[in-house]
Amino acid sequence: MRVLICPQEFKGSLTARQAADAIATGLRRALPDAELDIAPMADGGPGTVDAILSSSRGHPETATVKDPLGRPVEAAWGVLDDGPAAVIEMAAASGLTLLKPEERDPRRTTTYGTGQLIRAALDAACRRLIVGVGGSATNDGGAGMAQALGARLLDGDGRDLPPGGATLAGLARIDVSGLDTRLKQCEVTAATDAVNPLCGPSGASLVYGPQKGATPEVAAELDAALRHYADVVRRDLGIDIASLPGAGAAGGLGGGLVAFRGARIASGAELVATATGLPQRIAAADVVFTGEGRLDAQTAYGKSVAVIARLAKERGRPVIALVGSIVGDASTSGLDTVVPIAKGAKTETEMFEQAGSLLSGAAERAARLLLVGRSLAP
Repeated sequence: MRVLICPQEFKGSLTARQAADAIATGLRRALPDAELDIAPMADGGPGTVDAILSSSRGHPETATVKDPLGRPVEAAWGVLDDGPAAVIEMAAASGLTLLKPEERDPRRTTTYGTGQLIRAALDAACRRLIVGVGGSATNDGGAGMAQALGARLLDGDGRDLPPGGATLAGLARIDVSGLDTRLKQCEVTAATDAVNPLCGPSGASLVYGPQKGATPEVAAELDAALRHYADVVRRDLGIDIASLPGAGAAGGLGGGLVAFRGARIASGAELVATATGLPQRIAAADVVFTGEGRLDAQTAYGKSVAVIARLAKERGRPVIALVGSIVGDASTSGLDTVVPIAKGAKTETEMFEQAGSLLSGAAERAARLLLVGRSLAP
């Protein structure tokens, strides 16, 4: 039996690679003779660089950049031999996981470090850039990113705006005369699992602001600031990003990449699947194991698990998902079966601490049931 193992991260507990290794451990206990193909997945958020590098010719790099609050942090990114091209995770520089819970404040956090990563890629002669747009701590519409690359965002007195999403309310003018000219030679793809517009009820601030530390009042303030930002972008740059699907990804970084470089917004999960040769690997497998921390109604909207399920269904392969929890109606995910990893009552702390062993155990149980099913098949 050939088994493809392709989970995404279990947020807060296991990286996609760790999750894949845990599933493999459980499968080997039940299927010692199975051939295992391991392909960690991502959808533009954390793990995107590792997923693409693991299946592509290239190498990792690091750069010292500013974190969401302006402190130095070592951020990993990758260079692919094709081009060469760069693959960048904005979460490595501007991600929520870089902050303690009490530090989360999207009024102040910035994507400046993401701009520094893009500059590092330009310095390495990369002219095709894949920017993973997910897992952000920010709500600045990519303004910090643009500033790191030489754009000036000015207030009514001609002063540069300080960092943060809230300061965009005072934006009077955008000056791109100092924007890094190498960007004009670049093809940029913003890889995301979000289709949210920049502003409004389904926009960056009102939907994702609360998980970044925004109260309802602050989220409304940030939404108004982004709407003003979009108005100035339209006037000064001639690009309308306010209602563009995906512009609201990563606190509006998707829109910023479109505004300042004409980026193409694409499904991160689809992009990673293509880069890792996932369709061909699914076709070569007898069964597919995937998984994520929480399966919910959002899974169907471009997340890795749903893309894997679709690809498997197109090729007539069964797909089993191992998940930390199921929230609400996840029936649209297209999976053949879903196996929660916890046995009995578990606190959230226990789930996080024991995620690896719980995942291995669930994989073993699912594999043994799979053997029973095969033995009963006519």
